[in-house]
Order: sequence, then structure tokens, then C-alpha cells
Amino acid sequence: MTQKSILITGCSSGIGLAAAHGLRARGWRVFASCRNPKDCARLQNAGFDSPQIELRDSASIRSGLHEVLAATNGTLDALFNNGARGMPGAIEDLPADGLRDLMESNVIGWHDLTRQVIPVMRAQGHGRIVQNSSVLGYVSMRYRGAYVASKHALEGLTDSMRIELRDTPIHVSLIEPGPITSDMRKNNAAQFFEWIDWENSAFSEDYRQGLVKRFTEKQEGLDPFELPAEAVCKKLVHALEAKRPRARYRVTTPAHVMNVCRRVLPTSLLDWVVSKA
Repeated sequence: MTQKSILITGCSSGIGLAAAHGLRARGWRVFASCRNPKDCARLQNAGFDSPQIELRDSASIRSGLHEVLAATNGTLDALFNNGARGMPGAIEDLPADGLRDLMESNVIGWHDLTRQVIPVMRAQGHGRIVQNSSVLGYVSMRYRGAYVASKHALEGLTDSMRIELRDTPIHVSLIEPGPITSDMRKNNAAQFFEWIDWENSAFSEDYRQGLVKRFTEKQEGLDPFELPAEAVCKKLVHALEAKRPRARYRVTTPAHVMNVCRRVLPTSLLDWVVSKA
């Protein structure tokens, strides 16, 4: 039996890294890409193919995919788009350049890579595309507007793509996790302090007691309902290997609860509920 191949973005830690290990254990040939060459080298030392793909750089996307296809004789069974960043802060404090930068890594880069992969899958007669979204792809939270916007955009693009490809042998799925153990908090902190002028914001005291405190104090234990990254991998395996993969896979209790809330609650009450999160 021919070994199946998958390209995963954002494998330096968290969901991407767990997916790389989990799928390799299931017999997949995993191309575990990262944007940082040091992370690629670490994964290569662990026995992975690890092309460098910086999702804000179209040349990097082309060269990374070329490296994958050169190693597989021009085929690719699956793509798991996962690499993404957050940029916490109120909408009015979010610089346009910051939002543009985030959209490049969270939406445009994914779109660029996916468009290049689809013709490969069409030519070989099969393929799976899995997009790692979020509970914030269908509900919103304060101070998460940039990330929310990127995940809402991803959901819309993916839904349209799934409909457009429904008469082809290419299956498209979304995974929508809630709180998952990862380096997201550390990465969010870096983005917040780089882009948000929080001390001069109308929300400065809110930031001081909330985000700044969260980012600068040592965390003890897990967040409520937080699950390890392997919980996402279980859904990913189904999306990749099931004969009839689902359009959506929700992970963690909050993801399921929020899906029900957005369907049954009036907007004003849903706003109240998420404002308490």
C-alpha cells in the first residue's frame, strides 16, 4: 500500500506538532512545515520532512510546496492548514498594518497555499483539505477582533470551497477547537505588546487587569475546559481517513456549547454571554 502524504503548516508547537507526531504514528508521510528555520531543523532532527513555509511570503509558500512535491513525485494526499497567530486588543486599538499582517498569515497565506494544492489533487483524482478554524470562527469575543475576523473569513472561504468542490473527489473539512493547550498565549503576548499601544488606550485599565496581567504572570494549571492538542488530532484523523468526512468538527465543551448558544439565543443575550467569557 502506498504511503499517504500530508503537508501540515504551523508545526513548531501545539496542534501542528501533535498532528505531525500522531499522523506519522498512523503511517502517514508527514511534511511538517514551520516558518522559522530553527524549528524546521529541530523537526528534521526528529525524523520529519520539514519544509520552511512563511505564510506571509508567497515565494516561501511556492518553494515549500515545491519541496514537498519534489519528494512525492508530484502528489499530495492531504493538506492541513493550521499555522496561525492571534493579535489581542480592542478594535479601535488595532493598527491597520497589524490587521493586514495577521490576515496575511491567517487567511491570505492559507488561500495561496490551498490554491496551489488543489490542481495537484485534481490531477491525481483525490485529496483532503482540512482547515483548522476555531470556536471564534462562529462567535466573537471582546479584544479578539483581529483573530475573530480571520477565522470568520476562513469559515466563509472554506464553506464556498467545499460547495465548489462537492462534485469532485476532493473533500474539505473545518475543525473548530475551543481552548487547546499550545503556545498561543505566549505568541499572543508578543503580538499584543508589539502592536497595541495599550497604556494610551481608553481600555488601558481593562488591559492592565486582564490581558497584561495574564501575559506577564506565570500561569498555574490549565484554563477551564482546556484539552491537549491530541484532542484535535482525533478529529483530524476522521477528516483525513473517513470515507465520508464531516464538514465540521468541534472540539472541547465550549465549542459545542457556543454553537448551541449562537443558534438559540437572541443576539443581545449571546453578546452578554460571551462578554462574561
